[in-house]
Amino acid sequence: MKKKILIITLALLMLCGCTKRFTLENKETETKKNYVSNILCKPESEDLQKIYFENKSELLVDYDKLPQCKNLKINSGGYEGLWTTLFVKPLAWVIVKIGLLVKNNGLAIMIVGLILRAALLPLSLKSANMNENLQKAQKDLEKLERKYKGKEDKDSMMLKSQEMLMIYKKYNINPMSSCLFAFLQLPIFFAFLEAVYRVPAFFENNFLVFNLGTTPLEGILNGNYWYLILLALIVLTTYFSFKNMNTASGDEMQQKQMKMMSTFMMIFICIASFSLPTSIALYWIVSSGFTVVQNLIVKRGKM
Repeated sequence: MKKKILIITLALLMLCGCTKRFTLENKETETKKNYVSNILCKPESEDLQKIYFENKSELLVDYDKLPQCKNLKINSGGYEGLWTTLFVKPLAWVIVKIGLLVKNNGLAIMIVGLILRAALLPLSLKSANMNENLQKAQKDLEKLERKYKGKEDKDSMMLKSQEMLMIYKKYNINPMSSCLFAFLQLPIFFAFLEAVYRVPAFFENNFLVFNLGTTPLEGILNGNYWYLILLALIVLTTYFSFKNMNTASGDEMQQKQMKMMSTFMMIFICIASFSLPTSIALYWIVSSGFTVVQNLIVKRGKM
């Protein structure tokens, strides 16, 4: 099974497109800024239109043939490979249309984030229930570890594996269910990320007091301290969504590895959150918040 997952992952990576960028330097402020060079539609603001028009040679698309973002179609720009055609463009189109409906692209990004998590709900529930079952099996797993502590010969390891499988069967535990959910969630996140980055309109508008293209660091440096709330929401929702991932296990080494991985991910996300555009931050908060609520419901036995 692990080999199959690895093969599928490699296949997806080979099919994946990616967001391309070019860099312009502002001579007055002596700062550099990146712009997406394979955008799917034309920017809405005059300033950004001018930048792209004057830098057509840097683009990987024919700027003059690009539609306005509000007129974006699923097949706009023609065929660009399976990844972009089947995942990126449809997601971008859905966000644009919902944005027109609710009259706010930030809100549309959050709504689509919820729709994607709802679509994965059956798998995520299996993963959450498996985590709960693992915690119920904690005492049996710890007892198993004590029983075979110091026994590392082949026969003992085989017996230990057999008894562990019996415990898993007793508590209806299938570790692969959580792996499958994580495996599907990752490409969806990357597709969503690329869909947002390649539509300029998603970075030009505002959501409440936040500009969708501004990072928390840029916002704070510009005196908008509301971005501290955005940072806090990213960190808190991530922390509580990861908290339930520290599943119980009788294997002390696995516990240490899980704790180290969670700690590393939290530190990484805390640092990365300063440079996440608001549009991506909103998706992350909604997705992590969905996980937190789901786990609370599962814990209370309501699902």
